[in-house]
Amino acid sequence: MIIYSIVDKLFMIYYIVLIIYILSSWFPNFRGTPVGTLLEKLSEPYLSVFRRFIPPIVGLDLSPILALFVLHYVEMGLFTVISWVL
Repeated sequence: MIIYSIVDKLFMIYYIVLIIYILSSWFPNFRGTPVGTLLEKLSEPYLSVFRRFIPPIVGLDLSPILALFVLHYVEMGLFTVISWVL
């Protein structure tokens, strides 16, 4: 169960990183800060995969919504695999 707990915490941290990064788009000056740069380096590699398939619609980027859903389903799948192994 400790593996499950560690994986759960890592996913929760990444969810928080993604959500803060997504919300930071409303505050353009935030992205230039060291924290904003760190969040960008952690988030953009994952989000860019979805941006290739979902272009912005009328200036609204919907790819983070799909990215969060996919991350959730990957997490659930990983928990299923962990439960089978343990």
